[in-house]
Amino acid sequence: MEKHYLSREKHVELTKELNDLRKIKRREIAERLEFAKSLGDLSENAEYQSAREEQSDTEDRITKIEGILKISQIISPHHTSQVEIGSTLVVKKKSGNEEISYQIVGPEEVDIIAGKISYLSPLGSSLLKKKQGDRVIVSTPKGEITYEIVRLT
Repeated sequence: MEKHYLSREKHVELTKELNDLRKIKRREIAERLEFAKSLGDLSENAEYQSAREEQSDTEDRITKIEGILKISQIISPHHTSQVEIGSTLVVKKKSGNEEISYQIVGPEEVDIIAGKISYLSPLGSSLLKKKQGDRVIVSTPKGEITYEIVRLT
């Protein structure tokens, strides 16, 4: 069974979402279904069909979050001399001087705009266990890109 790595913040966020889905969303959908049933013929009732689809999507999301939380391990960033899940680091492409900051996270927390990349991604996986000053080569559709780890923060 694959382990999921989550930051404490993401774990709290998913737990809150799960509670909201169970306690609030389920009740709202049940009320919509009751209202739709009161309108009569369910076979041609768009309101009823819409509520049933939303109910299905909600139950799927609940199942997914429960699964993630069941197998998740909370990571907390700590300073080490090598890149780990939870590490924040600054890299520089060999072809330029621009420094880019990344945090290595689990797949549930990926946010490219915020600089959060998965440890399963080509770049993330190639950075794991590397140290400041190390270089990694990542294959992309446009060719290979060399990154240098400038510093771990």
